[in-house]
Amino acid sequence: MSRKAFQRLSLDARRRDLMEATLVCIARHGLHGATVRGITEEAGVTAGLVRHYFGSKDELIRTAYAYLVGQLTTEASESAKRSPGAASAQLAEFLRANMTPPNLSEHKVSLWATFIGRVRSDRYFAEIHREGYREFLSLLEALIAPVLVDHGLPHGAETCKRHAIVLNGLIDGLWLEGSLHTGLYDQTILPDLLVESSERFLGLPAGSLSTARTTQEKQRQTPCDMPE
Repeated sequence: MSRKAFQRLSLDARRRDLMEATLVCIARHGLHGATVRGITEEAGVTAGLVRHYFGSKDELIRTAYAYLVGQLTTEASESAKRSPGAASAQLAEFLRANMTPPNLSEHKVSLWATFIGRVRSDRYFAEIHREGYREFLSLLEALIAPVLVDHGLPHGAETCKRHAIVLNGLIDGLWLEGSLHTGLYDQTILPDLLVESSERFLGLPAGSLSTARTTQEKQRQTPCDMPE
């Protein structure tokens, strides 16, 4: 499912309610245990609405996976957009959004793990996975490039692509471990860990991403908000 399809889905409240209900039922009962009846009862709609929008349970389940993937990407992307100004601040906000709620969530990582088993056996799930991965990488590349430019570092398309692949792997690993919350460490350290690790990998001066975010937060404060 394409980015435009995610956007259309988010604009339709009834579809969104169905997607949320589908994810709730899958979390409770698994892919096979989630029934159309259970989903429609959870959403407070009739089974006819499922047939109207999706045609079958299989299509409903696939769309729910696309919706979940879209949620994760959109949350991080919107966080970056809310940080206008310095490219470093936007990249930092994108990274942090992946390590904080609502993206950092045992519920979401459990759902992701439930769906991911279908990627190798179902070509529709595989395409949704590829499209989501492709979009996330593209967003990362677009955020990384201007930061490298600002610091006079190599910033060609191939360089940014390679950087995005590695940062995506770092994000995925910390997201999985952090969301499962083993209790071995405080989850609140993860945003800083990710930002600091990204600085080192990209060859940026220490503190350049975190300092950019802090500076921008101070600039957004009103005089009354500033400490005396």
